[in-house]
Amino acid sequence: MENLRRPSRPKENNEFIFGIRAVIEAIKAGKDIESIYIQRGLGGAVILELKALLKEVDAPVHTVPVEKLNRMTQKNHQGVIAVISAITFQKIEDIIPVIYEKGETPLVLILDGITDVRNMGAIARTAACAGVHAIIVPTKNSAQINADAIKTSAGALFTIPVCRHPNLHKTALFLQECGLQIVACTEKTNDLIYKPDYTVPTAIVMGAEDEGISNEIIRMANHLAKIPMIGEISSLNVSVSAGVILYEAIRQRS
Repeated sequence: MENLRRPSRPKENNEFIFGIRAVIEAIKAGKDIESIYIQRGLGGAVILELKALLKEVDAPVHTVPVEKLNRMTQKNHQGVIAVISAITFQKIEDIIPVIYEKGETPLVLILDGITDVRNMGAIARTAACAGVHAIIVPTKNSAQINADAIKTSAGALFTIPVCRHPNLHKTALFLQECGLQIVACTEKTNDLIYKPDYTVPTAIVMGAEDEGISNEIIRMANHLAKIPMIGEISSLNVSVSAGVILYEAIRQRS
Protein backbone atom coordinates (compact mmCIF):
# COMPACT_ATOMS: atom_id res chain seq x y z
CA MET A 1 0.00 0.00 0.00
CA GLU A 2 1.54 3.28 -1.08
CA ASN A 3 1.08 6.44 0.97
CA LEU A 4 0.31 9.81 -0.54
CA ARG A 5 3.38 11.96 0.08
CA ARG A 6 3.50 15.71 0.51
CA PRO A 7 6.11 17.68 -1.40
CA SER A 8 6.20 20.22 1.41
CA ARG A 9 9.44 21.40 3.00
CA PRO A 10 9.61 20.27 6.64
CA LYS A 11 9.62 22.91 9.33
CA GLU A 12 11.33 21.94 12.56
CA ASN A 13 9.32 24.15 14.92
CA ASN A 14 6.09 26.06 15.07
CA GLU A 15 6.57 29.75 14.28
CA PHE A 16 4.87 32.75 15.89
CA ILE A 17 3.50 35.62 13.86
CA PHE A 18 2.51 38.57 16.00
CA GLY A 19 0.83 41.88 15.28
CA ILE A 20 -2.62 42.39 13.83
CA ARG A 21 -1.60 43.37 10.30
CA ALA A 22 1.05 40.64 10.13
CA VAL A 23 -1.49 37.97 11.06
CA ILE A 24 -3.97 39.33 8.51
CA GLU A 25 -1.35 39.12 5.77
CA ALA A 26 -0.36 35.60 6.85
CA ILE A 27 -3.99 34.47 6.50
CA LYS A 28 -4.31 36.14 3.10
CA ALA A 29 -1.08 34.44 2.00
CA GLY A 30 -2.57 31.05 2.79
CA LYS A 31 -0.27 30.15 5.67
CA ASP A 32 -1.22 26.95 7.53
CA ILE A 33 -2.20 28.24 10.97
CA GLU A 34 -2.23 25.97 14.01
CA SER A 35 -4.08 28.41 16.29
CA ILE A 36 -4.75 32.10 16.84
CA TYR A 37 -4.73 34.01 20.14
CA ILE A 38 -6.58 37.33 20.43
CA GLN A 39 -6.51 39.61 23.46
CA ARG A 40 -9.81 39.74 25.26
CA GLY A 41 -11.73 43.00 24.72
CA LEU A 42 -9.64 44.11 21.74
CA GLY A 43 -11.52 46.32 19.27
CA GLY A 44 -11.09 48.59 16.29
CA ALA A 45 -11.44 48.48 12.53
CA VAL A 46 -8.38 46.33 11.91
CA ILE A 47 -9.57 43.76 14.47
CA LEU A 48 -12.93 43.64 12.69
CA GLU A 49 -11.08 42.97 9.44
CA LEU A 50 -9.16 40.17 11.12
CA LYS A 51 -12.30 38.60 12.62
CA ALA A 52 -13.97 38.67 9.21
CA LEU A 53 -11.03 36.72 7.77
CA LEU A 54 -11.10 34.23 10.62
CA LYS A 55 -14.47 32.93 9.40
CA GLU A 56 -12.59 31.39 6.48
CA VAL A 57 -9.70 29.99 8.54
CA ASP A 58 -9.85 26.35 9.63
CA ALA A 59 -8.00 26.91 12.91
CA PRO A 60 -9.03 27.32 16.56
CA VAL A 61 -9.27 30.91 17.81
CA HIS A 62 -8.64 31.59 21.51
CA THR A 63 -9.71 34.77 23.29
CA VAL A 64 -7.21 35.23 26.12
CA PRO A 65 -6.05 37.85 28.66
CA VAL A 66 -3.10 39.99 27.67
CA GLU A 67 -0.92 38.20 30.25
CA LYS A 68 -1.17 35.02 28.19
CA LEU A 69 0.11 36.83 25.09
CA ASN A 70 2.91 38.46 27.08
CA ARG A 71 4.07 35.03 28.20
CA MET A 72 4.15 33.84 24.59
CA THR A 73 6.31 36.74 23.40
CA GLN A 74 7.85 39.88 24.88
CA LYS A 75 7.64 41.68 21.55
CA ASN A 76 4.90 44.10 20.50
CA HIS A 77 2.13 41.61 19.65
CA GLN A 78 -0.65 44.27 19.50
CA GLY A 79 -3.01 41.75 21.09
CA VAL A 80 -2.80 39.10 18.37
CA ILE A 81 -0.54 36.06 17.93
CA ALA A 82 -0.85 33.32 15.31
CA VAL A 83 0.96 30.00 15.60
CA ILE A 84 2.00 28.74 12.17
CA SER A 85 1.69 24.98 11.80
CA ALA A 86 4.80 22.84 11.42
CA ILE A 87 3.04 20.84 8.68
CA THR A 88 0.79 21.56 5.72
CA PHE A 89 -2.76 20.38 6.37
CA GLN A 90 -4.65 18.72 3.53
CA LYS A 91 -8.33 18.06 2.77
CA ILE A 92 -9.67 14.53 2.84
CA GLU A 93 -12.02 15.50 0.00
CA ASP A 94 -8.94 15.82 -2.22
CA ILE A 95 -7.24 12.66 -0.99
CA ILE A 96 -9.96 10.00 -1.27
CA PRO A 97 -10.42 10.29 -5.07
CA VAL A 98 -6.64 9.96 -5.57
CA ILE A 99 -6.55 6.77 -3.48
CA TYR A 100 -9.26 5.21 -5.64
CA GLU A 101 -7.58 6.41 -8.84
CA LYS A 102 -4.39 4.64 -7.75
CA GLY A 103 -6.37 1.42 -7.41
CA GLU A 104 -5.84 1.24 -3.65
CA THR A 105 -8.32 0.49 -0.87
CA PRO A 106 -8.61 3.49 1.47
CA LEU A 107 -7.51 3.10 5.08
CA VAL A 108 -8.05 6.30 7.05
CA LEU A 109 -7.58 7.08 10.75
CA ILE A 110 -9.86 9.55 12.56
CA LEU A 111 -8.61 10.90 15.91
CA ASP A 112 -11.50 12.21 17.99
CA GLY A 113 -10.25 14.39 20.84
CA ILE A 114 -6.64 13.18 21.07
CA THR A 115 -5.02 16.14 22.81
CA ASP A 116 -1.66 14.77 23.99
CA VAL A 117 1.07 15.69 21.50
CA ARG A 118 3.14 12.59 22.22
CA ASN A 119 0.16 10.32 21.65
CA MET A 120 -0.45 12.18 18.40
CA GLY A 121 3.14 11.62 17.34
CA ALA A 122 3.18 7.96 18.31
CA ILE A 123 -0.08 7.29 16.48
CA ALA A 124 1.22 9.03 13.36
CA ARG A 125 4.38 6.91 13.43
CA THR A 126 2.37 3.69 13.66
CA ALA A 127 -0.07 4.88 11.00
CA ALA A 128 2.76 5.63 8.59
CA CYS A 129 4.28 2.18 9.20
CA ALA A 130 0.87 0.56 8.63
CA GLY A 131 0.32 2.35 5.32
CA VAL A 132 -2.58 4.53 6.48
CA HIS A 133 -3.51 6.95 3.71
CA ALA A 134 -4.47 9.91 5.93
CA ILE A 135 -5.11 11.03 9.50
CA ILE A 136 -8.12 13.23 10.23
CA VAL A 137 -8.27 15.46 13.32
CA PRO A 138 -10.81 18.04 14.53
CA THR A 139 -10.08 21.76 14.34
CA LYS A 140 -10.69 22.10 18.07
CA ASN A 141 -9.89 19.70 20.91
CA SER A 142 -6.90 18.17 19.17
CA ALA A 143 -3.19 18.03 19.93
CA GLN A 144 -1.00 20.66 18.29
CA ILE A 145 1.30 19.40 15.58
CA ASN A 146 4.38 20.89 17.19
CA ALA A 147 8.04 19.95 17.61
CA ASP A 148 7.26 17.36 20.32
CA ALA A 149 4.62 15.65 18.18
CA ILE A 150 6.95 15.60 15.17
CA LYS A 151 9.86 14.23 17.21
CA THR A 152 7.69 11.48 18.72
CA SER A 153 6.43 10.58 15.25
CA ALA A 154 10.05 10.11 14.07
CA GLY A 155 9.22 12.47 11.22
CA ALA A 156 6.11 10.54 10.15
CA LEU A 157 4.00 13.70 10.40
CA PHE A 158 5.98 15.04 7.44
CA THR A 159 5.10 12.02 5.29
CA ILE A 160 1.49 11.08 6.10
CA PRO A 161 -1.27 13.52 5.11
CA VAL A 162 -3.00 15.14 8.09
CA CYS A 163 -6.45 16.62 7.46
CA ARG A 164 -8.12 19.04 9.85
CA HIS A 165 -11.90 19.52 9.78
CA PRO A 166 -14.26 21.49 12.06
CA ASN A 167 -16.89 18.72 12.28
CA LEU A 168 -15.76 15.09 12.46
CA HIS A 169 -19.34 13.82 12.25
CA LYS A 170 -19.86 15.48 8.89
CA THR A 171 -16.46 14.26 7.74
CA ALA A 172 -17.37 10.69 8.71
CA LEU A 173 -20.64 11.00 6.79
CA PHE A 174 -18.66 12.19 3.76
CA LEU A 175 -16.40 9.14 4.04
CA GLN A 176 -19.42 6.86 4.14
CA GLU A 177 -20.74 8.54 0.99
CA CYS A 178 -17.34 7.75 -0.58
CA GLY A 179 -17.80 4.07 0.20
CA LEU A 180 -15.80 3.81 3.43
CA GLN A 181 -17.12 1.93 6.44
CA ILE A 182 -16.67 3.62 9.83
CA VAL A 183 -15.19 1.36 12.52
CA ALA A 184 -15.26 2.98 15.97
CA CYS A 185 -12.82 1.52 18.50
CA THR A 186 -14.80 1.68 21.74
CA GLU A 187 -15.60 -0.29 24.87
CA LYS A 188 -19.34 0.31 24.24
CA THR A 189 -19.78 -3.01 22.43
CA ASN A 190 -19.37 -6.75 22.81
CA ASP A 191 -17.81 -7.12 19.34
CA LEU A 192 -14.04 -7.51 19.18
CA ILE A 193 -11.75 -5.77 16.68
CA TYR A 194 -11.48 -9.04 14.73
CA LYS A 195 -15.13 -9.00 13.59
CA PRO A 196 -15.15 -6.16 10.98
CA ASP A 197 -13.88 -6.84 7.47
CA TYR A 198 -11.02 -4.35 7.00
CA THR A 199 -10.31 -5.45 3.42
CA VAL A 200 -12.98 -3.00 2.26
CA PRO A 201 -12.50 0.82 2.32
CA THR A 202 -12.30 1.70 6.02
CA ALA A 203 -12.00 4.64 8.40
CA ILE A 204 -11.00 3.67 11.94
CA VAL A 205 -11.96 6.07 14.73
CA MET A 206 -9.93 6.38 17.92
CA GLY A 207 -11.15 8.48 20.86
CA ALA A 208 -9.56 10.16 23.85
CA GLU A 209 -8.72 7.86 26.76
CA ASP A 210 -10.92 9.81 29.19
CA GLU A 211 -14.00 10.62 27.10
CA GLY A 212 -13.79 8.20 24.20
CA ILE A 213 -15.45 8.73 20.83
CA SER A 214 -18.28 11.25 20.54
CA ASN A 215 -21.81 9.86 20.67
CA GLU A 216 -22.58 11.32 17.23
CA ILE A 217 -19.93 9.15 15.62
CA ILE A 218 -20.79 6.12 17.78
CA ARG A 219 -24.38 6.30 16.53
CA MET A 220 -23.49 6.52 12.84
CA ALA A 221 -20.59 4.04 12.82
CA ASN A 222 -21.00 0.91 10.72
CA HIS A 223 -19.15 -1.17 13.31
CA LEU A 224 -18.21 -0.81 16.97
CA ALA A 225 -15.18 -2.85 17.99
CA LYS A 226 -13.19 -3.28 21.17
CA ILE A 227 -9.77 -4.67 21.99
CA PRO A 228 -9.97 -7.78 24.21
CA MET A 229 -8.64 -7.27 27.73
CA ILE A 230 -7.55 -10.25 29.81
CA GLY A 231 -5.25 -8.93 32.54
CA GLU A 232 -6.01 -6.87 35.61
CA ILE A 233 -5.31 -3.59 33.82
CA SER A 234 -8.37 -2.94 31.67
CA SER A 235 -7.20 -0.16 29.38
CA LEU A 236 -4.43 0.66 26.91
CA ASN A 237 -2.77 3.92 25.97
CA VAL A 238 -4.57 5.26 22.90
CA SER A 239 -1.44 5.11 20.76
CA VAL A 240 -1.02 1.42 21.62
CA SER A 241 -4.72 0.78 20.92
CA ALA A 242 -4.37 2.43 17.53
CA GLY A 243 -1.46 0.14 16.71
CA VAL A 244 -3.40 -2.98 17.73
CA ILE A 245 -6.43 -2.27 15.54
CA LEU A 246 -4.41 -0.93 12.60
CA TYR A 247 -2.34 -4.09 12.46
CA GLU A 248 -5.47 -6.23 12.57
CA ALA A 249 -6.52 -4.33 9.46
CA ILE A 250 -3.14 -4.93 7.85
CA ARG A 251 -3.25 -8.64 8.81
CA GLN A 252 -6.56 -9.01 6.99
CA ARG A 253 -5.28 -7.09 3.96
CA SER A 254 -2.03 -9.07 3.67
